Amino acid sequence: MEISASIKSSLNRHSVTVATNGSEKQLQIAPREAGYGSSVNGGEMLLLALATCYCNDIYREAAKRNINVESVEVTSFADFGGPGEPGSNFRYEVRVTSNASKAEIEELVRHTDEVAEIHNTLRQGVKVNLIHSHNV
Repeated sequence: MEISASIKSSLNRHSVTVATNGSEKQLQIAPREAGYGSSVNGGEMLLLALATCYCNDIYREAAKRNINVESVEVTSFADFGGPGEPGSNFRYEVRVTSNASKAEIEELVRHTDEVAEIHNTLRQGVKVNLIHSHNV
């Protein structure tokens, strides 16, 4: 499965497209008030990726266990310093509403933490490579 994200940005325009295996979706993210770039920063998007992954995976893993989940709330946090410094102290909290027992939900939450792909990607550490630059 190949996942991609692209941004096209110019004065007062900001277009965001994400895709999985070529199936594209547009996201609505406003440009910065100054006119160039995104009103949402990369750290916020990274934390949204963590929250989104975990939320979706809770539903996936609950279905495998025949657990009915009514709702999921995930909040991700991290600390970022100055320009060029990596984020640190990544953490998140989750609230799951279900009629399953407390023990079943605690096991579901723990197991989902172990299999959440974005979380495991960050935990492993990854190289990010610039593959090409185009000047127009």
